[in-house]
Amino acid sequence: MQYRNILVIQTAFIGDAILASSLLEKLHRHFPDAALSILVRRGNETIYQHHPFLKDVLVWNKQQNKLRHLAELLLRIRRNRYDCVVNCHRYGSSGLLTAFSGARHTAGYKQNPFSFLFNTAIRHVIGDGRHEIQRYHQLVEDFTDAAPALPKLYPSEEDRAGVKRYQQGPYLCMAPASVWFTKQLPEHKWVDLCKKMSPAVTIYLLGAPGDAALCQRIASASGHPRIQVLAGQLSLLQSCALMEGARMNYVNDSAPLHLASSVNAPVTAFFASTVPAFGFGPLSQESAVIQVEGLDCKPCGLHGYKACPLGHFLCGNTMPLEQVATF
Repeated sequence: MQYRNILVIQTAFIGDAILASSLLEKLHRHFPDAALSILVRRGNETIYQHHPFLKDVLVWNKQQNKLRHLAELLLRIRRNRYDCVVNCHRYGSSGLLTAFSGARHTAGYKQNPFSFLFNTAIRHVIGDGRHEIQRYHQLVEDFTDAAPALPKLYPSEEDRAGVKRYQQGPYLCMAPASVWFTKQLPEHKWVDLCKKMSPAVTIYLLGAPGDAALCQRIASASGHPRIQVLAGQLSLLQSCALMEGARMNYVNDSAPLHLASSVNAPVTAFFASTVPAFGFGPLSQESAVIQVEGLDCKPCGLHGYKACPLGHFLCGNTMPLEQVATF
């Protein structure tokens, strides 16, 4: 079966949008002459700037006039006449876009309320031993093959030039923040980690503009002589380019983990309240997972919480940093 105009939909969080790049790799490999497009939520489109084989990046603005923008998107999708739509999202909005896209082949998850209208519907199961990219690839397995591709982003030459001045000697990257408190290594643990690093290596603290205050507190408390806060100063693709050249990247179970995977950068991932068995672990060739073992309360949820439900946050506060490779 040949497809010439394919749309991939993933309108969830930035980490999910990064992992969806694995589908673009797989589809391009099987249909090198096809026009590929992707639909993401507003704010996530920047990771697909300058992507070498994307025809179009569609954006859904969920924050303002959500339903009006959804209707506009549906009209645009129908005008584009996709012959294949692959939906990685399990919620009704994306299901509506898929079911009424006009595509001759549609694929998505059975949990989607519109799945009864899809040609292919696969059950999405968390904790089934599969990585999320394997679950994504179940959606296209029937017309490609069973082997998943890895996620991949493409920093441009301008992105690489923008971080070159930070790459003049050996360096490490740390991304200490997360949207969810219980998925985040505690601040004092990041301070301890910085103190373990050689004073001869530079440490860059990465994150969004809203993470700058946290990063500055960590930098000040650590006393490390070569630490620099870059939170809010780099784009996502510039962060990718910087992480790619790091001796190691230290991250939470959050978007920077998937940024590292997308450029096969070395990564050490801290899993506090969550576990890699959910399917969101690192995919880089050089990777390590650090977590507390033997806690009856871990994992306490898929996405984490704003505070520890039991009040002690042992999965973060007792994270075994002695297991961490240092430089």
